[in-house]
Amino acid sequence: MLVTSQAPVMFAGNGGPLKKKARVDRQIEQIEQSLVSTGTVSVIVRTDGTTDWGSLIKTLRSRGIYVGRQARRSNAISLKLSRTDLAWLETLPGVGSISVDAAVHSAPLAGVMAESLADATNGNLNAAARKASELRAQLGLSDTDPMGDGIGIAIIDSGIAPVPDLVSRITAFYDFTNGQNAVATAPLDGYGHGTHVAGLAAGDGTLSNGQYAGVAQHAHLIGLRVLDNSGGGSTSDVIAAVEFATANKDALGINVINMSLGHPPFQPAADDPMVQAVEAASRAGIIVVVSAGNAGVNPSTGLVGYGGILVPGNAPSAFTIASAKTLGTVDPNDDLIANYSSRGPSWIDAFAKPDFAVPGHNLVAPYAPGSFLGVAYPSLLVNDASGHKTYISLTGTSMAAGVESGLVAVLLQASRETSALLGITQTLSGNAIKAFSEYSAFTMHNAQGVVYDQLSQGAGRVNGAGLLNLVRSVDPSAPAGSTWVIDEIIPYSIYDGQTIPWSQHLVWGEHLVWGENIISANNAAWEAGTVWGENLGGSVWGENTVWGENIVWGENIVWGENIVWGENIVWGENIVWGENIVWGESILGTPPPATSKKGGLK
Repeated sequence: MLVTSQAPVMFAGNGGPLKKKARVDRQIEQIEQSLVSTGTVSVIVRTDGTTDWGSLIKTLRSRGIYVGRQARRSNAISLKLSRTDLAWLETLPGVGSISVDAAVHSAPLAGVMAESLADATNGNLNAAARKASELRAQLGLSDTDPMGDGIGIAIIDSGIAPVPDLVSRITAFYDFTNGQNAVATAPLDGYGHGTHVAGLAAGDGTLSNGQYAGVAQHAHLIGLRVLDNSGGGSTSDVIAAVEFATANKDALGINVINMSLGHPPFQPAADDPMVQAVEAASRAGIIVVVSAGNAGVNPSTGLVGYGGILVPGNAPSAFTIASAKTLGTVDPNDDLIANYSSRGPSWIDAFAKPDFAVPGHNLVAPYAPGSFLGVAYPSLLVNDASGHKTYISLTGTSMAAGVESGLVAVLLQASRETSALLGITQTLSGNAIKAFSEYSAFTMHNAQGVVYDQLSQGAGRVNGAGLLNLVRSVDPSAPAGSTWVIDEIIPYSIYDGQTIPWSQHLVWGEHLVWGENIISANNAAWEAGTVWGENLGGSVWGENTVWGENIVWGENIVWGENIVWGENIVWGENIVWGENIVWGESILGTPPPATSKKGGLK
């Protein structure tokens, strides 16, 4: 697979080694290769643990380098330095990797906004509004199922406006934009994206008499503003917010983080500072839900392509969400993967992403008054019960992630209630909930009835009804490796009178794992400290792999508007990278039939 160039150990003329050079991302490489030697550059360094943190900071400052935020959980330090100091920084002991402080945006809206506007122009917006009232039903949730009581969702986005649907449950709000360090302030949202995402996750539908309520209507919200009034921000702002949420998860009651934002990948996930901030949050017990990205279509040809997962959607432990189009029905059998939804694998590392698909198309949620999206696209505004335009219909993987964050809050409440009934304190880990989400998902088909590959749909369409069944059917206190099932697990769900079988498999690393024994035991894989997809010694796997070993990648692909990574994608029905076809139908389609040898995690 393609990796960014790694600086080798250099040798002096006498044969002795020079100082080791830190790994750098593609953006830093381009800066170094340019003829411009003046000016400053904002970077994020990750330490390698060989030098005391305080000593490293002292050395940097003594050089006259501006030291900004410090995120110890992800070993990241934000710096501003001259371009001429980059070469010195690469040889500084203790510096493992250097990344540009990349610009971050809400998932690109160009293509999906055009689609939403077309729906509005064609008179389909009212149909979208009717769909939104069925959001919980589309997930298989009834009015008596949990509403997210006692669960906190941190929205790392453009803010949350104190609109009637949300204001009573915004329990904290902090601003990180423009380098601010968690400035406590009144809730606000000048762009409107974060308010919409928060509404899908936890809006109570006050102004619409419940019609446009979100999924977890009783969850509380923590607003962490990292995007400005135009929807842009910086990687260091986002990392600061994730670090703050992780450090204060107990004080603020944060159980879930929603990140409907990102940037293209410029380096392996192991070096990417935002990915590592997400991994640190996951290790701390927070479930991090991220959008896959809206880079699924070549804007020049309109053809669907692969490899467009944004950062931090390439974080192994994150719940990376694709967008499903529900076509206005509660029955998920007709759901489609939206063309704009980013396909996997993750660029550079070739991780299996997205994890699963969630409704995200033409969803109605609160409008932040006077915010950019409503002002720029007034035709997307939707009337409330009083005839005022206080809602807006938006589309994208950002919206799908918001819905998923609400569903996770519902599941966490159900897990707590089940544990209370059992008289135990243990609740399900994020890895267990992700495994249940994949195992109970519905396999999706395109409009021609052909099964989507794993790189488009992940494990399939998320199934809230099945998830609640699984969460309530296991004892999280069972010893590792032992059976934890306490109630019968029936591997199908009923939606709108239709009986739909579960996928009964999950994607672990490069492997498709299938069989009932995947979820029948309390596996070590579900422990909070386990990185999703990592190698577990002694594990027994299914025979299918998501892709083979001979992954050949091109170079310098220009994909989408201002999204540059890799090269030579051939778009269309065949998945081709560089000169060689990488994946065929046999490794991208469905898992083996039930008669095949079964495998599972032990």
